Amino acid sequence: MLKELSIRNFAIIEDLTVSFSNGLTVLTGETGAGKSIIIDAVHLLAGGRGNSEFIRHGARKAELGGLFQISSSLHPVHKKLEEAGIEIEEDTIILRRDLHDTGKSICRVNGKLVPLSVLRDIGASLIDIHGQHENQELMDEKQHIYLLDHFAEEQLAPIQEVYSSQYEEYRSLKRELASISIDEQLMAQRIDLYQFQMKELEDAKLRLGEEDELLDERRRLMNFNKIFERSNEAYEAIQGESKGLDWIGNAMGALEDAAKVDDQFKEASEAVTTAFYALQDAAHQVKNVLDELEFDPARLNEVEQRLALFQNLKRKYGSTIEEILAYYDKIKTELNELLNRDEILQVKERKVLEMESALQELAVQLTAIRKNAAHHLSEAIMAELRELHMEKAKFIVNFDELSFFDANGKDQVIFYISTNVGEPPKSLPKIASGGELSRMMLALKTIFSSSNGITSIIFDEVDTGVSGRVAQAIAEKIAAISINSQVLCISHLPQVAAMADHHYFIKKEVNHDRTFTSLLEIDTKARIEEVSRMMSGAEITDLTLQHATELLKMANARKKQMK
Repeated sequence: MLKELSIRNFAIIEDLTVSFSNGLTVLTGETGAGKSIIIDAVHLLAGGRGNSEFIRHGARKAELGGLFQISSSLHPVHKKLEEAGIEIEEDTIILRRDLHDTGKSICRVNGKLVPLSVLRDIGASLIDIHGQHENQELMDEKQHIYLLDHFAEEQLAPIQEVYSSQYEEYRSLKRELASISIDEQLMAQRIDLYQFQMKELEDAKLRLGEEDELLDERRRLMNFNKIFERSNEAYEAIQGESKGLDWIGNAMGALEDAAKVDDQFKEASEAVTTAFYALQDAAHQVKNVLDELEFDPARLNEVEQRLALFQNLKRKYGSTIEEILAYYDKIKTELNELLNRDEILQVKERKVLEMESALQELAVQLTAIRKNAAHHLSEAIMAELRELHMEKAKFIVNFDELSFFDANGKDQVIFYISTNVGEPPKSLPKIASGGELSRMMLALKTIFSSSNGITSIIFDEVDTGVSGRVAQAIAEKIAAISINSQVLCISHLPQVAAMADHHYFIKKEVNHDRTFTSLLEIDTKARIEEVSRMMSGAEITDLTLQHATELLKMANARKKQMK
């Protein structure tokens, strides 16, 4: 759950830190006080899109931070943290995001810098934000199959795993088949091109390491005069007319005689003796090289031509000899496939048919499990909707069979609903009103909240546009969801505020021509006053206070029954 949220220099919030607990936390306050700004901050903290416009006027950056406590070692966020190379200590996760006025965004998870995509992926496992206009999953028909699969996850997962593995292999094989299935003219052109390229590379007789050898040889040939002069000078100094070695020989003999009568000269004698023989060996080596040194202009020209050939091939086939040889192996394989296309096509086509047969069997099993789950899901949703005073609603999961395989099998799943007696069910996104979508979403959240693993669920004014008994039903449904998941809810409904386990009041003040937002957890007396204000508007009377007190008592009694 979200244990602590800190916001600094974000919109009209200068500096705000708040701690949250389990259960249902409701945030209330007057319009414009900054309730939705807090939700915006959480949204950005979880990886949502942000820009410099969120930064408080006069500040250089906005700072957002959130501390989350994870109670289960099986929580899906653990895998995502592991994939990102992020360590977790004491089941604590700290998200941090800084928005700079330059437009740059810096994200950290447990102190480690991460890309925004990683923050978004981890945030999605921790926070589920729903606003009055944000029922995307319900409004997007493509998402309906994933909602159904989540409901049937336990039965579906083993077969889905096998299907997914075979489907990826099938897609890869289809891509290979498509690359081979080209028209005759294009095939002939490609064969000619590959044959020309292979001959050019074969004639070049490339060998790994040859380029480095030729570069060394070119360097020696281009510096022949310098090499000859300096090596000859060295030889003459050691064993030529300069008699360098002779003088060292004299020193060696003298020190040997001195060492025979005085041990103090023994170490020096040995050093000079070693140096004499080392210089003698070096002189022989230099002499041997000098005797073989011969400048060959023709060889230099050959080396230059060979190196020029390498550069020409690099421009065409790769930046290194290794890449060029790898390209040769690649086109050799592709040429073989083109020359033997018909035979390879037949083999791959047979394999595709075999895989389609296997996928079909798995897809049939997936469909059977989904249809069984759809029946139970429909009953569960209609039961929830009845509690939300949509007694006449009829919900069904509509199945259509695709003519092709996709990542989910061959099922197209769309939620259908009828909210009025006598009207046939139609696609939910096309006919449901905003209030009906909110109640549908609450029904789904109630069904999924005990198993979806989300740490915190946030509702941002999802109760807008309802009142009376529907408002009470929505309040109880949100409270029911909070039994299994921490719920943070911004609401204008007194019924929802009354069901809160924790109630925060958001206040906006103007001080020295600047606007400031503060957040305060209110006690029982203040709660009565706030619920009273929500019921009547700005004016609080004895009667509204009595009504608010009664509403809170009823809410407490209802919560005890629910738990």
